[in-house]
Amino acid sequence: MARSPKKYSSNFKAKVALEAIKGLKTINEISSEYGVHSTQITQWKKQVLDELPAIFERPGSERAKNDDALIASLYQQIGQLKVEADFLKKKSDQYR
Repeated sequence: MARSPKKYSSNFKAKVALEAIKGLKTINEISSEYGVHSTQITQWKKQVLDELPAIFERPGSERAKNDDALIASLYQQIGQLKVEADFLKKKSDQYR
């Protein structure tokens, strides 16, 4: 019978990874203390270190790019709808 993998909370993962990053204990000591395989702890540690720079990025820069793209798309749609409305208005005036 296969065992389902354990699910760990994000707080638990962060706690274990932070302890591994501190380096006060070896990975094997942390593994024994928390009952998590050393490979898993190493993966969590790597994930934290890889994503850490993103915390200090300017939050507005990426958001501003997305907002500008959305605004440009909406203006394009408004323009297209205006052209279509004008066209339909001219056609309906011809049949009156």
